[in-house]
Amino acid sequence: MRIDSHQHFWRYTAADYRWINDDMAVLKQDFLPEMLRPVLQRQGIQHSILVQARCSLAETHWLLEVAESTDIVRAVTGWVDLSSADLQHDLEKIAHPLLRGFRHLVQDEPSPSAWMADAAINAGMRHLQQQEYVYEMLVTHRHLSDAVRFAQRHDRHFLVLDHFGKPDLHRGVAHWKQQVAPLKALTHVSCKISGLLTEPRPAGMSATDLLPWFDAALEIFGSERLLFGSDWPVCLLAEDDGNPWDLCQRATAALSADEQAAIYGGNASTLYRLQETSNEPASAK
Repeated sequence: MRIDSHQHFWRYTAADYRWINDDMAVLKQDFLPEMLRPVLQRQGIQHSILVQARCSLAETHWLLEVAESTDIVRAVTGWVDLSSADLQHDLEKIAHPLLRGFRHLVQDEPSPSAWMADAAINAGMRHLQQQEYVYEMLVTHRHLSDAVRFAQRHDRHFLVLDHFGKPDLHRGVAHWKQQVAPLKALTHVSCKISGLLTEPRPAGMSATDLLPWFDAALEIFGSERLLFGSDWPVCLLAEDDGNPWDLCQRATAALSADEQAAIYGGNASTLYRLQETSNEPASAK
């Protein structure tokens, strides 16, 4: 079973998705399961993990409803306010068999460093890990050192670094390796090899020039701690400059069948407990 570990759905409104700016016109529309299905079929991928795109309990409820209605989605990464005094009550309100993890748009915080160091956030994180929810870390290269310290504090359950930690492609792969090297020893941290095509690049850098970041990720995390993710539909911003499925296939072509199977589904199945998920939509039950 091949899994796309990172994709989004939304019904677009400018007020709800303020991070979609005028340079992202292709994203200013609805993206729903019937649009993703043929994309996955062309790539030989059967299922996906649906990830939040705004910090809203209402969106999490909606994502779970959408996930129930389709056989594509095997797990949902939602959102909850980790600093809330009502965290347990909120978790009970959104509890659902498909809800396997959470994420916050840390990169959009006024001070991501302060957010990750906040006492209430860290208390909430400990509470999530006690309940065995995966937590996805969305930061950029500017705050990878803070993310490393955050991960060191929270080792009671799985953490996932989204999109390679959004490397600074201008500074090269050696700089990124130095930033994430401490994560090699943190075996509870995995990395989604996703999102690289839409990171700002130096002039003239092609999709092929991104392959060294995949090699470095394999060196640091090993095939047993990497998960393929398309970041659809955000990946559409790359236009004709390549696509995430082809890029990852090229990056992993020399790996063994077992290593490729881990990256394309096995690791996601373990982290998000996908073996516990029925792929039968609620409408068919």
